[in-house]
Amino acid sequence: MMTSSSALTSSAFAPLPHFNRPTFLMCPPEFYDVNYVINPWMAGNLHQPSRDTAFMQWKNLYRQLQRVADVRLLHAREGSPDMVFVAHAAVVQHGVAAVSSFAHPQRQTEEGHLRKWLQDAGFLLWETPRETSFEGEGDALFDANGGHLWAAHGVRTCRYSHKHVADAWHTRVTSLHLVDPRFYHLDLCFAPLSGGYLLYFPEAFDAASVEKIDAGYGADKRIVVSELEATQFGCNVINVGRNILMGAVETDLAKRLMERGFDVTEMPLGEFQRGGGSAKSLALRLSDSALAFGDARIESKI
Repeated sequence: MMTSSSALTSSAFAPLPHFNRPTFLMCPPEFYDVNYVINPWMAGNLHQPSRDTAFMQWKNLYRQLQRVADVRLLHAREGSPDMVFVAHAAVVQHGVAAVSSFAHPQRQTEEGHLRKWLQDAGFLLWETPRETSFEGEGDALFDANGGHLWAAHGVRTCRYSHKHVADAWHTRVTSLHLVDPRFYHLDLCFAPLSGGYLLYFPEAFDAASVEKIDAGYGADKRIVVSELEATQFGCNVINVGRNILMGAVETDLAKRLMERGFDVTEMPLGEFQRGGGSAKSLALRLSDSALAFGDARIESKI
């Protein structure tokens, strides 16, 4: 068993969770609202989301995800309106969950609820020190085969968290620097996909980070999104095998993804975009990335 001064929490001999299908965790938007401004998308949207519309949009995503994966539920808690963005609360791989240390006190109330859920489900917990801000899959994403962790830092996350989080799995990590405050999380501008593809918005990163991305993904595997697509949350997608679930984007992005062998389902998620997230932010992967991404050898049709 791994150990750390940051406390890997579990019984030494407890069996880790085992999944036969791609599995995700979602949290209903029972108390969702924009109650404060901690990212640029929230500005001008205080108390603007319709809870009824948000629930309908969330339920549609939940049903679509159930078609291709198992979905487990985390109960919402009053006083934590952003709990619906459950992917920001941890990164999970091989039964180990690196739990977030949110930068803003408004979201720190979520941490204990997810920590208890994960413990009860049998996950080992890798704790992040409070002074080292880290925000789950918002900030760190595994590639399709699970052998490489991509992590970002900028206005919300400390670069020093990257090595600490990667040490939970003794895996390689590449640090990227976000320079556009609209893309305060990695999952808003960078999405590793099945088949070794990458969906990303290069202008969200500094030049050195773009060079790292280019070195990690061949030109034939990089799918560049425009600024319009990025600001419509075109990178914030859920990928399960050949299936991509995403918010509606007013361009041919879905067509470009289908040309590379993906089955794309677009749906309205605008109520959540007011809060700074879309499809990916609403679902935390629990099963290993290799299982969730499925066959990593999708053939390009181009």
